[in-house]
Amino acid sequence: MKLFSRLFELVLRWSRHPKAPWYLGGLSFAESSFFPIPPDVMLMPMVVAQPDKAWRFATLTTVTSVAGGLAGFLIGVLAIDAISPVLRDLGYWDAYERAHAWFREWGFWAVLAAGFSPIPYKIFTIAAGAMGMPVLPFFLSSLAGRASRFYLVAGLLFWGGPRVESALRRYVDIIGWIVVALIVVGYFLFRS
Repeated sequence: MKLFSRLFELVLRWSRHPKAPWYLGGLSFAESSFFPIPPDVMLMPMVVAQPDKAWRFATLTTVTSVAGGLAGFLIGVLAIDAISPVLRDLGYWDAYERAHAWFREWGFWAVLAAGFSPIPYKIFTIAAGAMGMPVLPFFLSSLAGRASRFYLVAGLLFWGGPRVESALRRYVDIIGWIVVALIVVGYFLFRS
C-alpha cells in the first residue's frame, strides 16, 4: 500500500508553501508542551524541498521548540494538579513517573537526553517544572538537546541532498510501515 509515498509528496508540496516556516514553528512549539507529533515530520521535507534553508529551518525549529519547552515547564509549575488526570487519560502517566525518576537520578542530563531523543520531550518539560528544576539548567539542557537533534536532522538531509530525497521516495512506504510497527510494539512493551 503506497500510503506513505502519497503523504510524502503531499508534505513536500506543503513544505514549499510560503507559510510553511510558520507552521513548522507552531508545530515545534506545540510538540514541546502538549502536542504528540514531533516537528521532524515537517523539518525533514522542508530541508529536502529547500536545502539552501536547512540551517534556518533547524534554527527556527530549535528556538520554537525550546520556547514550547518553557511553556511545558510553566504548565508543570502552575498546573500539574489540573493536568494530571489528562496525563493519565492519554496514557502518559507512566512516562511522567519515569521522567520523575530520571530527574531524581540525572537532573540536567535527563532533559538533555529527552531533548535529543524521540522520548516524549513534553513529558520532561512538564515534569521539570513540576519538580522545581531551576530554569537556567532546564533552558540550557533543552537548548543543547533540541539544537543537537534538529541540526543533525537538517545536516544529514542537507549533505545527503538529492540522494536522500531519491532514497526517501524509493523507501518511504517501507520506512513508514516499519515506524508504525515499532510504535505498536513500543506501545505494548511500555504500557505496563
